[in-house]
Amino acid sequence: MLKVNKKILAVSLIIMVALFAGCASNTNDENPAASNENQEAEQLSGEVVIFHAGSLSVPFEQMEKEFEKLHPGVDVKREPAGSRACAKKITDLGKKADIMASADYTVIDNLLIPDYTGWNALFARNEMVIMYSEHSKYKDEINSENWYEILLRDDVEYGHSDHNADPCGYRSLMVWKLAEKHYQEPGLYKKLEEGCPPRNIRPKETDLIAMVESGALDYLFIYRSVAQQHNMPFIELPEEINLSSIEHEDFYKQATVETTGKNPGETINQVGKPIVYGVTLLKDAPNRENAVEFLKFLLDKEKGLKIMEQNGQPVIDPLIIKGKEALPEELKEVTNN
Repeated sequence: MLKVNKKILAVSLIIMVALFAGCASNTNDENPAASNENQEAEQLSGEVVIFHAGSLSVPFEQMEKEFEKLHPGVDVKREPAGSRACAKKITDLGKKADIMASADYTVIDNLLIPDYTGWNALFARNEMVIMYSEHSKYKDEINSENWYEILLRDDVEYGHSDHNADPCGYRSLMVWKLAEKHYQEPGLYKKLEEGCPPRNIRPKETDLIAMVESGALDYLFIYRSVAQQHNMPFIELPEEINLSSIEHEDFYKQATVETTGKNPGETINQVGKPIVYGVTLLKDAPNRENAVEFLKFLLDKEKGLKIMEQNGQPVIDPLIIKGKEALPEELKEVTNN
């Protein structure tokens, strides 16, 4: 009787092992795509270096976390700065990066194409507003029509970012120039310029947020998305001057601001236009494979672009690709969606 039980036990064990192996095999066969994705995630390693506009810091930080969850072997390294400052790191300082994302797509067009990249993906929009805080003088009085009268009062401090380093800086000056025309107030631009001392101008707009929060500045010209991301109150400006509307593109063109150019001594005449963000992969990207995967994530409607929308930066749908013939083959599928 004992011998019979041993034989039954042995047979039972063999059957159980066979069944387990079969189940495991079926599980892998049923979802080969998931298996391939897992293998790809495990294969990617190293880092990806991104130079990006300061106004992209919040959504790109979220993308960094989500991307690193998908690809735990990759370390996303971001360097936020004014968009023109980012480009100058590449062109003037010779710093290496994989991806450049600008708050003004023409920074990529003017400073990086054709020597450092051949294409530019236009992926999101924004608008100019005036941020303030609970400490701001006359905060209960200011509105979208009288803002310039409030700012020009002797006891009010207002600021903007450096127009030579950051698109938000020259866009602030464009708002002033357009306001002069829109409100029919001759000399308004010069008054606003004279009322904003150098101490209230910093390399990028995000440098000034703490000054507004502390009360050192009463008001700051900044992107709507940045104000929303920092839960700060702001004054909306008319579409005719806030650089948000395609419909007013011709009016925006009347405002121009001169900035430093690609080479020492050169200048670029920045022309008013709707605020559009651009991103590209650099030709000599040291971590090209990882960078391509990050761009796939960024430009995916259900991933990176969804994060942009959630942070107050409407996406461009469909994407606009400048220099499409130079777009890497690996990115053509995601940019066609």
